[in-house]
Amino acid sequence: NIQHVIDDELNKALETFNATGGGALLMNAKNGEVLSLVSLPNFNINTRVNIKDKNYINKITKGVYELGSIFKTFTIALALEKNLVSPETIIKNIPRKIKCSVHEISDIKQFPKDLSVEDILIRSSNIGTLMLAKKIGERDYRSFIKETHLLNTPELEIEELGTPLSFKWNKCKLETISYGHGIAVTPLQATATYAALVNGGNVIKPTIIKKEKYQDNKKIISSKTSKKINAILRKVVTEKEGTASLANIYGYDVGGKTGTSQKYGNENENLNTFISVFPS
Repeated sequence: NIQHVIDDELNKALETFNATGGGALLMNAKNGEVLSLVSLPNFNINTRVNIKDKNYINKITKGVYELGSIFKTFTIALALEKNLVSPETIIKNIPRKIKCSVHEISDIKQFPKDLSVEDILIRSSNIGTLMLAKKIGERDYRSFIKETHLLNTPELEIEELGTPLSFKWNKCKLETISYGHGIAVTPLQATATYAALVNGGNVIKPTIIKKEKYQDNKKIISSKTSKKINAILRKVVTEKEGTASLANIYGYDVGGKTGTSQKYGNENENLNTFISVFPS
């Protein structure tokens, strides 16, 4: 039933946004159990002519994408976990643009010069996030990426799995990764990392096999940080300045983060992502 409902909604969304394809994944954040997985466009297995058409790949497990601003949550979580800031800490004098090597990084909208840490995520400021990443430093950010297994081929009981693109920690890598550019992963891995951020910090392993009980795994953040992240993700949906107010569905307490990026290798195509948790 869940699979049917999500397939139906995703098909409607593709029409609304005039999109060429889409994918949706519903996972139990406490134990990694995949409750639904949809990838569109779909095909009839009896009449599929060309098996090589990339349009039909499983976008959730095989597709490798730059997922944009949903990565900002990782940066904020890390800054909170390292006790560098609290959600209320004000970051002052955030510039409109920052020059990094030959690149110029800016925000899409004009934000106030001073923003609290939670506002940086609620409003989705690239520069604010980048400033927090610099406080964290490359060493700690690297070790976080390693602990989350974001750059490993995901493990799941199906064959169609994508390998994230490898990259070098060169100039500007810390800055761009902080807001989700220059790093390409599968939506499955991003979801697993979010699950850990919101479930109390416990690393989970995605599975399509029903799990009776939840095993305690290693933690990537503390329960305290996880609570703070849940509260901020809820505000992304409920606050006027938040980027995800359309997701504020009565009775579900949805929290989440939006992301927009250009499709890797094709600047004419945009990729829109929404990753959410309920009840937050």
